[in-house]
Order: sequence, then structure tokens, then C-alpha cells
Amino acid sequence: MEIIGIYNKFRQCGSVSTDTRALKGGEMFFALKGENFDGNQYAFKALEAGAAYAVVNKDSEAAASDDPRLIKVDDTLRTLQDLARWHRSMTIVDGKPLTVIALTGTNGKTTTKELIREVLSVKYRVTATEGNLNNSIGVPLTLLKITPETQLAVIEMGASHPGDIKELVDIALPNYGLITNVGKAHLLGFGSFDGVKKTKGELYDYLRRTSDKVFINVDNPHLCQMASERNLQSDPERPYSLLIPYGLDYQGAEVLPSSPEHPFLRVSFPSLDRVIDTNLVGTYNADNVMAALAVGQQFGVSFGEAAAAISAYIPSNNRSQMVRTERNTLIVDAYNANPTSMEAALKNFANLQAESKAALLGDMLELGEDSLAEHIRIASMALESGIGTLCFVGKEFRQALQNLPDSPAHSFDTSAGLAQWLSANPLSGTAVLIKGSRGTRMENVIESL
Repeated sequence: MEIIGIYNKFRQCGSVSTDTRALKGGEMFFALKGENFDGNQYAFKALEAGAAYAVVNKDSEAAASDDPRLIKVDDTLRTLQDLARWHRSMTIVDGKPLTVIALTGTNGKTTTKELIREVLSVKYRVTATEGNLNNSIGVPLTLLKITPETQLAVIEMGASHPGDIKELVDIALPNYGLITNVGKAHLLGFGSFDGVKKTKGELYDYLRRTSDKVFINVDNPHLCQMASERNLQSDPERPYSLLIPYGLDYQGAEVLPSSPEHPFLRVSFPSLDRVIDTNLVGTYNADNVMAALAVGQQFGVSFGEAAAAISAYIPSNNRSQMVRTERNTLIVDAYNANPTSMEAALKNFANLQAESKAALLGDMLELGEDSLAEHIRIASMALESGIGTLCFVGKEFRQALQNLPDSPAHSFDTSAGLAQWLSANPLSGTAVLIKGSRGTRMENVIESL
């Protein structure tokens, strides 16, 4: 069946699903196939649960049936992506195609996306990526949630291999793009830091071809270099003809020092005599705030309205959260970790004013041949930071500590092991940083604090 025929059926349904457990009735079910699962096996279960149609692979057993509710295609994932692209292209707002803002980056993209959503929602009806549904499946699912009421879409894009961002922009067809930063992450897939920059830069490549706009933190030399290499600043008379610049230094903003009375990020704008108080932990979030302000300004949201939206935002899902328990104050940034974000978190924590500090750090995964060197570097930084109690989780940090003799740090194979140790050796009156890659499940230690 041609994509236009599938789209007409989708419009009858209004929504799609890839999980039979989430069906409410009337959806178009996509039987996706992966290394460890085959959704085609659940096609009839989906129909029994109320799905209006099931999209299946032509070569699957399910496709042998003559059930008219089956839509048979060569590749269900590719069809899902094609359907999402078609739906995005067919969505018209006030007589014009829907505006899509795409953002990616090594760190901060989800927080930035949430701040942008909050700021734009002051004035517009926004469809944005939920959680971190930012891959080859999540981006199409987000686009297919666009409704006739949607006025702007904010699409987060993740990447772990070369070509990932190119694939996603070719689906979402963005009009604006923003790279939060580039750093050392997923080096196993990218091969090197240059591989990271090349892949993230695929967003710039797309927008250069379409002559659309790029929000850029001009305080970041890596991003400026990436833009310059793509001739986004080629016109000397209009150096930012394709760029919308922002940045703390560029705009004369300042991060105010944290204190026990003001533990959260505060950004001062002396020229405006304004201060934005946030519920975010860490000076590294200042760039995310500036990005949200820049996007808001571009779309007509006043500084005061944007500032209020940013101040009201409370992070969740173990991202830059401050949690106060009966005994301690926790900085929970345990959703993910890489050398760049770990370094930023440690530097911020070292500057935090507290009588007693502890850092509980889990392995940084997917670093390939750079893993040992980066874990040694981060462990050394933590040991030199003056933080009183240091606990490391995972085999990568254990190996790193073996290269740092006479280290006073504690090492554990798993976060569950650390949690058990904390129960036997409780911390009290302590500021605690909790950070690690998703696979280390560092949130397991929270109940012991």
C-alpha cells in the first residue's frame, strides 16, 4: 500500500502504537522488529485489543492472513518513519506548513527541550518529545502526535552512531535547529570526538541546505567552528545571516554564586536589572536557560514571560534534581553520564558551599578504547576536588582506581552494593552528588541516604 493510503487510514485512527500493552482502542499498531523482539508476532493480539489496523512485514507469518485490517509493507520501521514525515509535511498552521524546531547535543538536550517547551507554551500550543523518545522510533512517534491544534513542534534528537542525526532530520524536516554542545560521549559508536562533532553537525548540514535558521551558543568554540566549516557565517556583511546567536558572555549575563540559601542556578542580566531563579542544579544548566530564552525571543515570547516559565520549571527523572531527605541534601543527576557532563558536575559540586560532601559516581559507558583513560581522568579530578567521601561504582572505575594507588575512595561493583554499604555506614548532614550512566542505575542509592 502506498504511503498516502496508509496516511488516510492513520487519519481515521488519529494515533499509532508500537506496544500492545498501551492500546486503548482505535490505534494503528506498528509491528516493529528488533534484535530481541518481533512485533509481527503480536499483530493479532493488537487487533484483539482494539487496534483498528496492524502494519506488518510482508514476509511475516501474520501477513499470510487475509484479514483486511492488516497493512502489509516491506519494512514496518521505514513505513513508520515515512508516515511521520508525511504527517509532518501535511500539517498546516495558519495557512503555512508547521514549524519544527530540532535540537540535539551531547549534554543537556532533554533539559533544554523541556525549558523550550515551557517557554513556547506561554504563547503557543506545542507538541514536544516526551521523555527521551529521541531515536529512530521515538522521533516518528512524536511527530505522529502532532494534532490540528499544534502550532509548534519541538523535536529532540539523540545519536550514538554516524548518520543518526541525518536520518532523523530527514524525517522531521526541521525549520530551526539547536545543538546544545558537543562532548565525549558514545565514543564506542562515534569512534572519536571528531566523530561526535560530525554527527551532531548533520543538523547544521541539513539546515544549511534548506537555508533555515540555527540557534547557536556563540560562547562555545566547538559550535562556532562547526558553523564556520559549513559556511553558516560566510557573509561578512551579515555574519549571522543563518544564525541566531545567544550565550552568557555574548549577552552579558552572569551566573550568580550558589549558597545554602540559594542552592539552585541563578542567572543575572545586569543590563536588564533582572535575575532568573531556577529549580535547576549546576552552572552547566545556564547555557540551557540561555537557549530557551533565545528560542522564546525568536517566537515573540517576552523576556518576562520566558523568565517566569523557566523559573516555574521543576526537573524530573533524575536530571539535575535537588532532593532533600531527612538526613542529607542530594544532587541527583543520575540519568546518564559521559566525561564532559561528569567533569561539569564535579566542578559545580566542588564549588557548592557545604560542611560535608560526598560524591557517588557510576561508570561512564560506551567510551570504547578511551574508557580507561577517561575514567582515570575523572577519578583523579574527584580525588583532587577536596570532596570528603568518594564512592565509585562499576568495573571501569574499579580498574581506574587500580591505576591510582593509595586512593581513599570506596569501590563497588554495583549501585546495589553501594546502597548496602551506605545503609551500614549512613551519611548525615551531607551534600551528596549522585551521577552515572543509565546502566549503573545510581538512583538505587537514594533510599539509603
